[in-house]
Amino acid sequence: MNDDTLIEQSEGPVVAVRRPDGTSEIVLICEHASKTMPKSLGTMGLDEVKLASHIAWDIGAQRVAEMLSDRLDATLVSQRFSRLAYDCNRPPEADGAYPERSEIYDVPGNVGLSAEDKARRANALYHPFHRAIDTLLDARLAAGRDVILVTVHSFTPVYFGTRRDGHLGILHDDDSRLADVMIDASAALELDQVLRNYPYGPEDGVTHTLQRHGLTRQIANVMLEIRNDLISDDAGQTAWAGRIAELLEMSLERLNRGRQS
Repeated sequence: MNDDTLIEQSEGPVVAVRRPDGTSEIVLICEHASKTMPKSLGTMGLDEVKLASHIAWDIGAQRVAEMLSDRLDATLVSQRFSRLAYDCNRPPEADGAYPERSEIYDVPGNVGLSAEDKARRANALYHPFHRAIDTLLDARLAAGRDVILVTVHSFTPVYFGTRRDGHLGILHDDDSRLADVMIDASAALELDQVLRNYPYGPEDGVTHTLQRHGLTRQIANVMLEIRNDLISDDAGQTAWAGRIAELLEMSLERLNRGRQS
């Protein structure tokens, strides 16, 4: 195992980077890319159905992000382990980083964690992931490159028994530059059910990655949430990757035009 004694050497790195030399100004992030549980944590008291469900990962998000990466020639940074081991869109001090309950499901393996347990999880999963993003963004900015941060997520169509009919959420924190042009561009492209800060917003604590990497560097940023039943298979993933790529291309053109005017 590594020096944090959580991830075995045979399990590989916690961070996956696709197209590290991508030419696009967009940097894609997928915090909840994987349902893989570190071997040392076992099943965390969950059955196979729960470990494959939306509580363990963002279904379809990684494949859409990979397609976007390839179409846009954009670098993609992904977490290789489940959000149940550590939710990388939460800071170490947040209870949600180690959820004892996710929606209607208890997570026994996260109950009663000590400060040492939490630090071990953060050291193994959170810090390497966000250091990789820091290093990438800072190197590009130091080289004088424009950088746009886009995080890719998916959401369950039924949450606590309530149906969610939106197709795509465009989320932002204090910096709404990119979100504003994307909302306008989605109307121009006649995309249905594209909603601002849906199904969550900054008040729900979901914009940690945007805050840490986007707001601190004053780079335009946005978080995308796609309803997961729309991207649960290859056809849906391909279709939505195409729509979002077109939306991002139009939005960046408008954003860059605004910078120059």
